[in-house]
Amino acid sequence: MSAPRTPTPRKALGLLSLPERNFVAEALRTETVGGVLLLLAAVAALVWANIPALGDSYETVSHWHFGPGALGLNLSVAHWAADGLLAIFFFVAGVELKRELVAGDLRDPKAAALPVVAALCGMIAPALVYTLTSGAGGGSLAGWAVPTATDIAFALAVLAVIGTSLPSALRAFLLTLAVVDDLFAILIIAVFFTEQLNFAALGGAVAGLAVFWLLLRRRVRGWYVYVPLALVIWGLMYNSGIHATIAGVAMGLMLRCHREEGEEHSPGEQIEHRVRPLSAGLAVPLFALFSAGVAVSGDALGKVFTQPETLGVVLGLVVGKTLGIFGGTWLTARFTRASLSDDLAWADVFAVATLAGIGFTVSLLIGELAFEEDATMAGSVKAAVLTGSLIATLLATVLLKIRNAKYRKLAEEEERDEDLDGVPDVYEQDDPEYHLRMAEILERKAAEHRRLAREKAAARDALAQVPGGAGDRDDGPA
Repeated sequence: MSAPRTPTPRKALGLLSLPERNFVAEALRTETVGGVLLLLAAVAALVWANIPALGDSYETVSHWHFGPGALGLNLSVAHWAADGLLAIFFFVAGVELKRELVAGDLRDPKAAALPVVAALCGMIAPALVYTLTSGAGGGSLAGWAVPTATDIAFALAVLAVIGTSLPSALRAFLLTLAVVDDLFAILIIAVFFTEQLNFAALGGAVAGLAVFWLLLRRRVRGWYVYVPLALVIWGLMYNSGIHATIAGVAMGLMLRCHREEGEEHSPGEQIEHRVRPLSAGLAVPLFALFSAGVAVSGDALGKVFTQPETLGVVLGLVVGKTLGIFGGTWLTARFTRASLSDDLAWADVFAVATLAGIGFTVSLLIGELAFEEDATMAGSVKAAVLTGSLIATLLATVLLKIRNAKYRKLAEEEERDEDLDGVPDVYEQDDPEYHLRMAEILERKAAEHRRLAREKAAARDALAQVPGGAGDRDDGPA
């Protein structure tokens, strides 16, 4: 009787499959560019709102209303950005989540456990930190959800600015973590920030989603069919009382993201590829432009650290996010068969967990919803989100710079392609053909070195036989 097999421990944050790595690299390139635009938009909003001659114009433009009032859509510019354009961002988040569930890391429950547990802990811990801080200071508990969200575009923009060679496994972990984070943020918005429901509008939105799903099932093509239908669904969802961005998520989740025979890309991948630049390059930066414009002064910044609500947001982002994500990752590795990849150290995970403390897009949105009736507190919470995100950015920059040398070495290992076949060598270690190609290359190099050795030896011997040459040189004292 053969001995029972010992299960092989699974390496957490190990090497990605090549298709997954290529997808992550493409997604990160777009998100990084979008994050840089987001950063520029946030800076522009702060400058616009804080220059005395322009401050009033910022408020005027932000609160200027337009749209069909008969349809309940006569909204301010800021509301169009938060409820309208941001639905595009959540649509992309829905497609990302669907793809992760059917073709990415989340399709495997064992692999999904790590980012899911890390994301959950990374939302529970900031909420607890906020609740304890604000509650101890006698502040409002309404903002408990503000520090729970990670802004993936901003985090990746910081990576781009730092210029670190973060390993693909950690980048993928950060991206997957943010996708799961977005999902729970969407659930928080839907469950906790829906006060009154218009069931007629909600029924219409559900019917529209059913038509959307049916058209997808019947393989109907054409943007001129789906875009008008999506606008109708969005308008009905807005009027239902549920935050309109939920419509974007629902439609994103309906797209087919697995490839069928003969397909190079699934419909979900194709649509995401087209819509992601619109989300990262237009929708999110415009939202930032009309959400991040808060008055900043020494007195206002001082209040961020003295008001219990704003202090809770800052500590939630900086302390809660870091400890939650790092702790969730450690607990998963400690109590499951998963173990950290041999190429990484826990300091790497801690640096990425600190980076996840950058909360911007969804944190600002939840801040607006949580303190909708208190404009002063809403502005203070926005300032707290910006402050906490800045602190997390500075801490992550220091930590990532310290780890940068190791990251660069890992990145070089992942990119090495000695046989020049277009596939990194690390993905071909089990391929006999790769080793045959490498043997051929090494044999050619060995033959070249033997030829050079013979030439050098012959030249040295010839020199030794020439009178007055090196062999007859008198090296004694003069």
